[in-house]
Amino acid sequence: MNLTNLSTIREIAGRFGFTFSKSLGQNFLVNPSVCPRIAELGGADGNTGVIEIGTGFGVLTKELAERAAKVVAVELDSRLLPILDYTLADYRNVKIVNADILKVDLKKLIAEEFAGLEVAVCANLPYYITSPVIMALLEQRLPIKSVTVMVQKEAADRLCAPMPSRECGAVTAAVRYYSEPRTLFPVSRGSFCPAPNVDSAVIRLDVKEQLPLGPEEEKTLFRVVKAAFGQRRKTLPNTLSAGLGIPKAEAAEKLAAAGLKPTARAEELSLEEFCRLAKEF
Repeated sequence: MNLTNLSTIREIAGRFGFTFSKSLGQNFLVNPSVCPRIAELGGADGNTGVIEIGTGFGVLTKELAERAAKVVAVELDSRLLPILDYTLADYRNVKIVNADILKVDLKKLIAEEFAGLEVAVCANLPYYITSPVIMALLEQRLPIKSVTVMVQKEAADRLCAPMPSRECGAVTAAVRYYSEPRTLFPVSRGSFCPAPNVDSAVIRLDVKEQLPLGPEEEKTLFRVVKAAFGQRRKTLPNTLSAGLGIPKAEAAEKLAAAGLKPTARAEELSLEEFCRLAKEF
């Protein structure tokens, strides 16, 4: 069955009495070219197990199942379970977990479901949980090789922004600390039903095996980054003083010790310079 065909989607929805939930950010893909590209570029192959976040009617799940060794799809909406039993009936390498991805013990899930396989994450993420989900995946230091997700274009631009640049922010620094991010391709709003008010993009985050800082320095880094971007139009002595609760003179001393100008702003620092500054703190 063609799960990107609007008539098919409506027929299935009618059969199971399903209505789209705005609160869950449900916009189903009707562009047939998008999901095959996500599956291919997301690294789904015979040596890989894939965690999918949010299934819809299973359009991406099918593409992943046709390429990957195994797919475990985590879906919050229990109303979709009988629909997925129907649309994915031909796929024996798919397991559906009815749960909130932010509450799932992913380390345990990976150990139990993907023994001997590389693991990747693929998802068409609801816009309202984009950053929390991405950061949860990265901060847990999961044994995954990549995270490939469709997100709102504005979020994609921010998550994959270079550092330094005017587009970068605290979340950019966090994503770049844990991974190597890149934008794969744009997705227009007309690719969805119902159509959202914004365009989307598919991004891939290749997870780093080695991180530049130890655990304590890492905590300091993110405190410094959050403070630095808290008032991004101001210079770093001012933002660090306000955000960290320290005298401006002390902030200026730390900047000088890290070889940074006292007139610099957060958007002018590279990740390496932020790491250097964190070590001074």
